[in-house]
Amino acid sequence: MANYKVIGSDQKEYGPVTEQQLRQWIVDGRVNAQTRVQAEGATGFKTLAELPEFAGAFQGPTPPPLPVGAAANPAKTSGMAITSLVLGILGIVTCGITVLLSAPVGLILGIVAMNKIGKSSGQLRGKGLALAGVIMSSLTFLLIPIFAAMLLPALATAKQKAQEINCISNEKQLALAVRIYSGDNTNHFPPAVTWCDAIKTSVGSETVFKCPAANSASRCGYAFNAKLDDMDESSVDPQTVMIFESDGDWNAHGGPEQMIGKPRHAHVFVVALADGSVQDVPESRLGTLRWDP
Repeated sequence: MANYKVIGSDQKEYGPVTEQQLRQWIVDGRVNAQTRVQAEGATGFKTLAELPEFAGAFQGPTPPPLPVGAAANPAKTSGMAITSLVLGILGIVTCGITVLLSAPVGLILGIVAMNKIGKSSGQLRGKGLALAGVIMSSLTFLLIPIFAAMLLPALATAKQKAQEINCISNEKQLALAVRIYSGDNTNHFPPAVTWCDAIKTSVGSETVFKCPAANSASRCGYAFNAKLDDMDESSVDPQTVMIFESDGDWNAHGGPEQMIGKPRHAHVFVVALADGSVQDVPESRLGTLRWDP
């Protein structure tokens, strides 16, 4: 059975379509005797009435044909065009969080959709949607520096807070290990010069000795108050500084002079007291810390 190309009343070319489909269009009034067609393998277009196989298909007055593409196959909106627009909007709405996925895919789909719509002979629509998707996806790339400027400070603040929480946890574990040592040694604190070695077995992991915001090469990011050296725990004021942040490394000990000069966590210093509690102390309150037992 032959296939045919058809010139619709809108002067656009459609097809190829089968003879059976073309006969159905004649019945539906989508084409008439004057509709120009070209049989597969033939050269040039002829009216349907000129083709022997269709000559007897027309009776009565000839109705004007409908546009073939619009009546026979109503144009569908391109799914790629819709997806491109959605992905483009997604990149904007999420402030670029999904830019590495949504923007490139949206851009590609939009371009492909526009190309297919242009070649569909009216069977696909949505060129405007595809164009909008391309524009939105491209805009997302242009806005990346702005998104970064908005997100990076928040991420940096979150990282600092996480490190501060980790540091507080470390000092709580170290303070607990000191108190365990005290309980095993007639209620006496460990020697200041070897305090890390003395409590190491009670800590479990040496990572506890490392402040997450300190120099990663340091074995220990904390120091022990030298005035608590081998002291009886019961004779020490509970609010006395016991462990504090320092760059002195393993077994570091001393007083305020051993404390770090600048806070590692925003504007606070993390300090463990003799009673085992841990505080984050603002720089303005450092002078109120108790160092003498």
